This record gives sequence, C-alpha cells and structure tokens, in this order.
Amino acid sequence: MPGFRIDRCVCQRITFAELKPRAEAAGWTLEELMRETRCGASCGLCRPYLRAMLRTGRTVFDAIILE
Repeated sequence: MPGFRIDRCVCQRITFAELKPRAEAAGWTLEELMRETRCGASCGLCRPYLRAMLRTGRTVFDAIILE
C-alpha cells in the first residue's frame, strides 16, 4: 500500500520522532516510556512500534507489526 506510514501514538498524539530523543536521554525501557508518556498504555496499538523504536531507533514504520 503506497504511502502507508505508522509514526505516532494516536491516543496521545505524539510522534515516535518526538519520543525517541526523550527515551534515549532518559534510558527508558518500554514500561518506563509508557509510564512517563502514557504512549502505549491506552489502546496499546503502538506498543509493538514503541518496542521496535527502542530496539532499532526507527521512528517511521511501513508495515504492521503483530506481537
């Protein structure tokens, strides 16, 4: 699907590009990121992308991650 892009937590309206430097500076785990920002803690759909962001540094995804 051309143009398919996942780049944010929809519930909190925060992009992964905004979250990445905060997470890196604080050394957050996924659980800490969720606690501090509420991203991934509401509907949970962004949780696999947050996990991938923390692991790889990517902030834009063009595929659905199922976990």
